[in-house]
Amino acid sequence: MKVILAGATGLVGSHVLKLALASPEVDKVIALARHPLPAHPKLLCVQLDYETLPENAEWWHADAVICTLGTTIRKAGSSQAFERVDHDYPLMVAEHARRAGVGTYVLNSALGADPQSKFLYNRTKGRVEQDLRALGFGSLTIARPGLIGGARNEFRLGERVAAVLLKVTAPLLPRRLRVNPAENIARELITAALNREPGEHIIQSESMV
Repeated sequence: MKVILAGATGLVGSHVLKLALASPEVDKVIALARHPLPAHPKLLCVQLDYETLPENAEWWHADAVICTLGTTIRKAGSSQAFERVDHDYPLMVAEHARRAGVGTYVLNSALGADPQSKFLYNRTKGRVEQDLRALGFGSLTIARPGLIGGARNEFRLGERVAAVLLKVTAPLLPRRLRVNPAENIARELITAALNREPGEHIIQSESMV
């Protein structure tokens, strides 16, 4: 099985990459990245700029796509740049893959995703989910984690504070509001890609605690 992974260097994506490379069911991982990745016999690291995705590359012909692309408004620099990364790039990858015949797409979205939300983050996540549905994938899986737990390469003060508070109050919170460890999310994403169940499937945050 051949899997395309967009977002391989992020917190969740790095766990997906590790699981995919270790899986006996995966023969090849095509990791779309801006920077080189450590060599592995099953890994093809395609260094690219998402603004100029190649349309006819042979590696688009895969069995499934897993997308874990995501940023913050602060890191992106503006709301428009944030939407470019969290909406446009995942959709562009999906469109290229669909034209190449890929039938399975797995997206790491977010709790509260809603195209009608007043909040930019939730609205953007909801919009990309909505637009992906229109592409006609035979198997579409959307994971909606809450706060993601794990060690990031970048410091996010808001997430760090929230993680501490949620950890302390976890016994009092419903499961859907608890921290979702990155490795748990990654496990659900890779399982969905491997199973390729027909139809649309939503993985809620409470199943990734």
